[in-house]
Amino acid sequence: MGKGVFDGDLVAKVVEGLGITDLAKATIGEAKLIALKLEELTGIPFVRMDQGVPGLDPCEIGMAAEKEALDRGVAAIYPPAEGVQELKDAASQFIKAFMDVEVSPAACLPVCGSVAGSFGAFILCSQLDPKKDTILFIDPGFPIQKSQLTILGVKHEQFDIYAFRGEALRDKLESYMSKGNIAAIIYSNPNNPAWICLEESELKIIGEAATRHEAIVIEDLAYFSMDFRKPLGKPFKAPFQATVARYTDNYILMISGSKMFSYAGQRVAITAVSDKLFGRSYPALARRYGGTGHVGNTYTNAIMYMITSGVAHSVQYGLAAMMKASVEGRLDFVALTSEYARRTERMKRIFLDNGFYVVYDRDVEQPTGDGFFFTVGYPGMNSGELMKRLIHYGISSITLNTTGSVQDGIRACCSRMNDEKSFEILEQRLKQFRDDME
Repeated sequence: MGKGVFDGDLVAKVVEGLGITDLAKATIGEAKLIALKLEELTGIPFVRMDQGVPGLDPCEIGMAAEKEALDRGVAAIYPPAEGVQELKDAASQFIKAFMDVEVSPAACLPVCGSVAGSFGAFILCSQLDPKKDTILFIDPGFPIQKSQLTILGVKHEQFDIYAFRGEALRDKLESYMSKGNIAAIIYSNPNNPAWICLEESELKIIGEAATRHEAIVIEDLAYFSMDFRKPLGKPFKAPFQATVARYTDNYILMISGSKMFSYAGQRVAITAVSDKLFGRSYPALARRYGGTGHVGNTYTNAIMYMITSGVAHSVQYGLAAMMKASVEGRLDFVALTSEYARRTERMKRIFLDNGFYVVYDRDVEQPTGDGFFFTVGYPGMNSGELMKRLIHYGISSITLNTTGSVQDGIRACCSRMNDEKSFEILEQRLKQFRDDME
């Protein structure tokens, strides 16, 4: 192997200095730190594919609404735990317009990003029934969510969906659900990191299993309507965002503004709880928190308020304005975010031209689409080895094994590829990588 862009001894020194003992298990934050440190020491820029930060400008509609709210003095007032009514109404309408699902404004709760939403959802779901103490991950998935369970001391199970698409998902899911200990099922759709998209038939299998076994489905929609193979994003017109909410009443939807509106810095999302679940009462909740054990009350006031004390006041008005503009057809967020598909299509072509392959390359009936993330492998290399070698060539990523995948490869993100020079550098470095491998 050739030297690459960065000297091997320097890379080893930086990794050791950061206290990283196994690159194959490096977190997103650690991969980011390696890239930043090497850039600082050498002045040579990295191709940053590690952290999934938005690569588009923030939505001006949201910023204008926030400024207006601040001018009205909301910064001096604590936000209501359940959220401002304007946002709750807008979220309910947004879900109807783009998912064709009915969730009342009362059951739409603002949270400080989907990370806070999943943290609260894990607490709630793991406390509904003493016999159900385990969260099931349909992987690959977002590593932070398993870290949250470590903090909470909640058990989890997981399986890689790679070999269990379509009807094969039914028996695989039942093998876990039949144990009687699964409190909730969680997945992202479109998927982080693989960008696979669960199809309606698969969501029906998940929904029916959740109903049959009295489990809750936590559906992470961080990349809402970003299956760019379909003409999504037209308010009140099919096709709609795929969702398990059509097949069960046991669901919590997480809808984030971070990627959809490029609003990641403001940490705001919606957790939409099905009306039937929101209105239910559980004896276990009553014993723990007092009162009637009402789900909506408990989730809002006994759990989420204890985590964040509410979402920043002005931000709620910003998200409300963006959702309202989308519903009214004044903001085409799908047209804006489709830029990610263009970037990924070009990045994939560069990787494929240089001997790589796409790991998660198919959904049930069609090739995986292009979007925010994608996965690549290189023949004969495991995940850790590939990530380590790419670092020497100034390309940062995370390994698939950190996401619950059992496949070899890395996750790549397109968001920082925002100019022609970025693609030229990527192509040059991958050509050098391939030449050195031969």
